[in-house]
Amino acid sequence: MADPTEPELRRPRGTERRGGRSRGTKQRKPHRRPTVVGVLGEILITAGVLVLLFLGWQMWWNNLVVDKQQSSAAASQSQQWIDDALKAPKPTPTPDENGKIDIPVMAKPADYQAFAVIYIPRLGADWKRTIRQTVDVEKVLNSYTAGVGHYADTQMPGQIGNFAVAGHDSGWGNTFIDLSKLHIGDKIYVQTQDGWYTYVFRNFEYVQPSAVQVLLPVPRQPEATPTERLMTITTCNPPFAAGERLIAYNVFDNYAPPQDVPSEIAAVVGAGQGG
Repeated sequence: MADPTEPELRRPRGTERRGGRSRGTKQRKPHRRPTVVGVLGEILITAGVLVLLFLGWQMWWNNLVVDKQQSSAAASQSQQWIDDALKAPKPTPTPDENGKIDIPVMAKPADYQAFAVIYIPRLGADWKRTIRQTVDVEKVLNSYTAGVGHYADTQMPGQIGNFAVAGHDSGWGNTFIDLSKLHIGDKIYVQTQDGWYTYVFRNFEYVQPSAVQVLLPVPRQPEATPTERLMTITTCNPPFAAGERLIAYNVFDNYAPPQDVPSEIAAVVGAGQGG
């Protein structure tokens, strides 16, 4: 006698039971209830996919957008200073009897203020960034209109001592991702409203993040009196990590009035505005 609590599957007419089963029918598979482990696994897989999508956006698309905006902002700032200088050109400094010229040095700007534009042809034919005061991550390094920050306790462009700046190697525009490609003798141009300061790359150094001595007026020599005009660029190393710092040391080469754009970058200065 059949158990009244378990209804029997209806048999098609003309079929007979054999061995407790009816021909022409299929046995249903038991329904598997979701387990805690299964649900947790699906959640983790979904979370992993979302993380990968975010990283793809952060490391590729967002970098393209930020790179373009930072470059455009630098081009606009650069052209503004040139336009101002052409309206009231500054005289070319006259060398003294020893062949030295009086190089103008601007006063330290307020925090977060844009005071310079940096051009490094080795990093790209039209590579340029705005330099702001301080190395604040959110307001300077991650800014859509900056990307490079000045260590506020170091010297200004053209000043005897160490003009030190920082930028990301990866993320937020990949500012200095190609810094390690610099060759000895490569030019670095720093533009301010006072003129053009040209530096020449000299050498690299790899240090721990705590090695702040590289920012001294004479790097790593706290007791030394500075006699040179240096520029130090710092960024994280290796790319997409922050285990150490890559340091690029540069020496001063020459100065030119603000209306005299260096010939090597004349074709790209101001290019890309509003793009």
